[in-house]
Amino acid sequence: MARLDLRGLAKSFAATTVLHGIDLALADGEMVVIVGASGCGKSTLLRLVAGLESPTAGRVLLDGTDITDTDPSRRDIAMVFQNYALYPHMTVFGNMEYGLKLRGLPRAEIARRVDEAAALLGLGPLLDRRPRQLSGGQRQRVAMGRAIVRNPKLFLFDEPLSNLDARLRVQVRADIRRLQRRLGVTSLYVTHDQTEAMTLADRLVVMHEGRVAQIASPVEVFDRPADTYVAGFIGDPAMNFCPGQLAEGGTVAALVAGARIPLPEGRRAVPDGTRILLGIRPQHALPAATPTGLAMTVELIEPLGSETLLHGRLADDTSFALRIAGPPGPLAEGIALPVHLPPEQLHVFDAATGLRLDAPPRSGAAPVSGQH
Repeated sequence: MARLDLRGLAKSFAATTVLHGIDLALADGEMVVIVGASGCGKSTLLRLVAGLESPTAGRVLLDGTDITDTDPSRRDIAMVFQNYALYPHMTVFGNMEYGLKLRGLPRAEIARRVDEAAALLGLGPLLDRRPRQLSGGQRQRVAMGRAIVRNPKLFLFDEPLSNLDARLRVQVRADIRRLQRRLGVTSLYVTHDQTEAMTLADRLVVMHEGRVAQIASPVEVFDRPADTYVAGFIGDPAMNFCPGQLAEGGTVAALVAGARIPLPEGRRAVPDGTRILLGIRPQHALPAATPTGLAMTVELIEPLGSETLLHGRLADDTSFALRIAGPPGPLAEGIALPVHLPPEQLHVFDAATGLRLDAPPRSGAAPVSGQH
C-alpha cells in the first residue's frame, strides 16, 4: 500500500497541450476514479503515472519518493489494460507467472502467489487454458491476477471494462471493488462511464479538456457539481439547464420562459440581474396538478417499465426532461404540462463562467480543484 502524489503534472504533444498542471493526492488504500469525456486527458495522466509517457512538467511521487524518471519496470506499479494484454500462446498460469519469472523469484514462491491469486479470482479451474478459450470476463480476471501476484504498491486501471457487454460489466465492476477493498491497494482507475465512476470511487476526479473540474466524493459531485460541465456530465438523464436572471435580492430566478422561481436559501450574495443557468435533474422536477407559471410541451414519452422519461420544451424553446415513477398514465405527446421546481433541488450557475453560485460545500467535503 502507498500514497501517490501528482504535482503540477503537464503533458504536451508538439503544440498541443493535453494536461494543464494536474495536482492530485491519493491516500493509502484509496480508490480514486478519473472520469471524463474522450480526449480529456485521463488516459494520458494514467500513462504518466505508469511511466509509459514522460511529463512535460511536474512530478510523480510514490510514498514520498520521486519516480518521475524511474523506469516503468522499477516503479512497483501494476497496470490493468483495456485490451487485457495477455500472451495468446501462454496458459493462464503462464500469463500470471511471467512477470514474476522475469524478476527471478523462486519457483515455489511463484506457484504460491499464482495459486493465491487464482483462488481469490476464481481462476483455479482455468489455469491450464489459453486466452482464446476464455470469455471476456475471465480474460479480465486473468489480467487482474497478473497484477495481483506482483504485490504492487499501486494499481492502475485503464478502462478495464470497456470491452465487456453491459451485464458482464456490472459483475466485473463489483468484483474489482470487492477485490480492491480486500487487498487495500491504492488504486487509480480511469473510465468514461459515469456509472463505473460513481459506484467504484472513494473519490471522483472529473476532468475536462486537460484540467480537473472537480474532486470530491461521488455523492458530493452528484449533489453539488462545481460547474455546468460537471453537472451536465454526471447524471443520466443529463441535468436540465434553464436560462434566466436573479431578481428580488437574489431570492428568485426570473426565467426567460416567463416564470419566477424561488431559489434555495443560503447562497452567497450575487447582484440582481446576474445572468444564470438554473439546473435541475429530471428526477427532481415534478409534474404539477395546477399551473405554476412554468410549463413543458411534451414532445416524446419513453416508458421504461418502472419509470417514464418525458422530453419536451419550455416556452422559450429550452429543452427539458422529467423522469417520473411508473407508467405515463394519461400523459400524452403534445400536451402542455405544468412543472414544479422544488427550491431544495435547484442548482444555480453563473451563465458567464459556468461556476456554481450556491453556498460553499458542506463541512468536511473535499475541495473543488482546478475549475475551468
